[in-house]
Amino acid sequence: MTIIEETFRSLRDKDEAALIAYVTAGDPSPKYTLKIVDALVEGGADIIELGVPFSDPIADGPTIQAATIRALNAGTTPPLVMRIAKEIRRKRQIPIVLLTYYNILHRMGLRNFLFSAKTCGVEGLVIPDLPFEEAAEYKKTAQSVGVDTIFLATPSTTTGRLHEILEYTSGFLYMVALFGVTGARRKLQESTIELVERILPHTKSRIPLAAGFGISTPEHVKKVVAAGADGAIVGSAFVDVIEQNRENVSRATEKLRKMSRNFKMATRR
Repeated sequence: MTIIEETFRSLRDKDEAALIAYVTAGDPSPKYTLKIVDALVEGGADIIELGVPFSDPIADGPTIQAATIRALNAGTTPPLVMRIAKEIRRKRQIPIVLLTYYNILHRMGLRNFLFSAKTCGVEGLVIPDLPFEEAAEYKKTAQSVGVDTIFLATPSTTTGRLHEILEYTSGFLYMVALFGVTGARRKLQESTIELVERILPHTKSRIPLAAGFGISTPEHVKKVVAAGADGAIVGSAFVDVIEQNRENVSRATEKLRKMSRNFKMATRR
């Protein structure tokens, strides 16, 4: 059992789901990312998902695209993200997941990237543009260095394809809760609950299921957890706060700590 899966199991024993908090590394500046993560963890985040800034983030909506531009303009590079992850793990014993795009792994070299990530305390990767059909070498190499390969299932994923994806997934299955890109939504679509209920029988007792994309309020979290999800991934709601308070990091961290606490309370069954 991996560290990420152990985290889910420990939370399950406490009758809680996981709060997975996403932020773009280096936004608004690399020197502030550790403070931002500290606030999220102090509020109750169970897993941190760090976005590696990339020039063409195809899965992301305007909020995270803007965060990516700010991070790139601030000089954030993949090696710097690794160092940030290492500093987080030095201070906080919390699982770290990187969200990145395959071009970055290809450019750095697959084994080099994965080995560096593991050395810096990264426990898992999410790569939205890597289909499982092309992931055999990636999966094998990641297993050899001890990094979880977290694949995505979407509303259009058929049952047959879901079972194939599950063969490649470790840590947890990332359930994309809606069609489209990331971004905060005011209302949780009923189709999101239906999707959790459809996928859950295939993941139950096999691997944790975490729902992301559009999970923007504690009420959204309550609903996906009540439907059976093992975790909720919150990103754009946090990134919005960072953007709105990027000139005052102390105010941003205060708001993020409170938000994280409210989201975490919603994970209790």
